Amino acid sequence: MRGLYSLAIQLATPLLRRKLARRAQSEPGYAMAVGERFGHYDTPPRVAGASGASGGAARPLVWIHAVSLGETRAAAILLKELRELLPGMQLLLTNGTATGREEGKKLLRADDIQVWQPWDSPQAVRRFLLNFRPDIGVLMETEIWPNLVAGCRERGIPLVLANARMNEKSWRGAKRLSWLAGPAYRSLSAVWAQTEVDARRLADVGAPVRGVLGNLKFDSVPDAALLARGRAWRATSERPVVLFASSREGEEAAWLQAWLRQRESFASRQQQVQWLLVPRHPQRFDEVIALCVDAGLTVSRRSAWVDAPEAADVWLGDSMGEMAQYYGMAHAAMLGGSFEPLGGQNLIEALSCDCPVIMGPHTFNFAEASELAADAGVALRVVDIDAGVLESVRLVNEPERLADLASRCHAFTSAHRGAAMSTALAVVQQMRGDSPRQAAV
Repeated sequence: MRGLYSLAIQLATPLLRRKLARRAQSEPGYAMAVGERFGHYDTPPRVAGASGASGGAARPLVWIHAVSLGETRAAAILLKELRELLPGMQLLLTNGTATGREEGKKLLRADDIQVWQPWDSPQAVRRFLLNFRPDIGVLMETEIWPNLVAGCRERGIPLVLANARMNEKSWRGAKRLSWLAGPAYRSLSAVWAQTEVDARRLADVGAPVRGVLGNLKFDSVPDAALLARGRAWRATSERPVVLFASSREGEEAAWLQAWLRQRESFASRQQQVQWLLVPRHPQRFDEVIALCVDAGLTVSRRSAWVDAPEAADVWLGDSMGEMAQYYGMAHAAMLGGSFEPLGGQNLIEALSCDCPVIMGPHTFNFAEASELAADAGVALRVVDIDAGVLESVRLVNEPERLADLASRCHAFTSAHRGAAMSTALAVVQQMRGDSPRQAAV
């Protein structure tokens, strides 16, 4: 059956090339090194038996695949611990999106390697594995590709899924395509789940779940300089600041309608707020600006600021890698991706910056984290975006309540740390062939 899948992948290759060309028009990163996606590299082939699983020498090549921005940030947390345990390791980092690749550049040391993930054709996978011969592969969170998994198994390369999660939609899809997904999950060497629910779903589709280690993102530490600059910039605003963080297509228009409907009633009984919008995808920055301007709002872009934000109805965060700064600027944050059925974004990053969160009904990509945060009172659940705007404005205009929630954010994130070291230890054990037996789930 994998042969039929491989044929479909081959037939879809011209479509992928056209898609990359279209994406490159708005994100030039997609035009970079396109040949890598099909297994053609400038990097010289690694010599068989050079290290680790291939021959026992001291310097392993650890391959980490982080498809996009969120997975790359999680990979950074794991990589820090891996470098402590394997000080001589060389990193092979693969990404699938331009934002992931750009973020991944920050993780590289002098002789590390970064390439695009190979298209899941047998030929591209074969060229990738023969060229790099990694000693272990670490897939982050959700990325399972049948031919890639099969290729690693055939060559004796341990391939693991770390910080693994599986929402109900993905679980149903894997069950429906069990003829393809089942063999892929069963061929993994180990899986470490974020939560018990994730573990049960993954085990149900055949994954070799070795344990539940928690969410790596709780171990993230915000950049102190960015956080301090954000808080300094927040102090320049006469109004409390509400951030709409990692907003997705359709959400900004809904937010704008809700805000314009409610703005006059707020003006009569509460302070106005300073809105800060940070769209999830950089190619949409101009689109969101146009949306605001068409509604009669003034917009100031982060890229135009020198020493402080410029006065405007809306501040727009149009930079990459500065989320800690934006959370530092905010008194509270609305969670993008949660007001449409998109699964939500990473709320842990906001909480680690002591920024309380207002989230919509759709947080299935971070189900346990969002429920734990709601139970702890550091994330407030609302039914829709109108309620989100209302609750946000109320919260930032209640200083005592706001200060209480902000102080609880730090305690909440501190209590859930530890997954990074546990996962790094498990990866090293797996690479050395002394991993523990499969845990019961």
